[in-house]
Amino acid sequence: MDFKGRNVLITGGGNGIGAATAKKFAGYGANVIVTDLDGAAADSVAKEIVSSGGIALGLKLDITKIKDWNDAATKIHAAYGKVNVVFNNAYLKILKPAHLTSVEEWDKQIDVNFGGIHKSVITFIQDLQDTNGSMVNTSSVHAHFGFLGAGVYAATKGGIVSLSNQLAVEYGPKVRVNAVLPGPIMTRAWDTATDENFDEAIRGNAMHRMGLPEEVAEAVCFLASDKASYISGASLLVDGGFSAQKDLSKS
Repeated sequence: MDFKGRNVLITGGGNGIGAATAKKFAGYGANVIVTDLDGAAADSVAKEIVSSGGIALGLKLDITKIKDWNDAATKIHAAYGKVNVVFNNAYLKILKPAHLTSVEEWDKQIDVNFGGIHKSVITFIQDLQDTNGSMVNTSSVHAHFGFLGAGVYAATKGGIVSLSNQLAVEYGPKVRVNAVLPGPIMTRAWDTATDENFDEAIRGNAMHRMGLPEEVAEAVCFLASDKASYISGASLLVDGGFSAQKDLSKS
């Protein structure tokens, strides 16, 4: 895949899937704009890319604030020009059942997980139209089935699939929009997981292992690349067969 001369914006790029994807895009020649609510983390990833010979810029971005998006656009346009690819990856997950989730917690997750994509469209859809660009949005396997104790998170991930479909229809043929649906991926989201949690995740997928952020990153790069030129409105599972398998031990 070749992204030389293309400008790629990534949200939630300070760690995990976002950081791995930033490095992959840079390896394929892209100018990468790494953004994160943690500006220091974004800057650290960008510096790592630059030290490896790539081109990158780290920016602090609160995806719930349109002013932050506008400020980011100003800096990006001054440094690199128009954006060719937007990878909406930032998310918020609060582990509570619906009835114990406060209105504020409910609204915040929707604002981050769902509203951030809307603000990216407001800010960068003209760039994507002008460059025949691409958008990839991070959903989850939980778009298709429930996540016990994290109902709002799962619901927003389902919404991301639907929104991605709508954006593909609304802005095609110039802009392609797709969703990537990771399964159990070894990121810091698993830092507090128990041995039982890992055992369930590993036993529950056909590959019998945890996935790596780099494996999701390759899928994102593919969806954003010219090799996926006739793919739009798609939901690509990257879950090792997690969603294809029923755990019979719990039947």
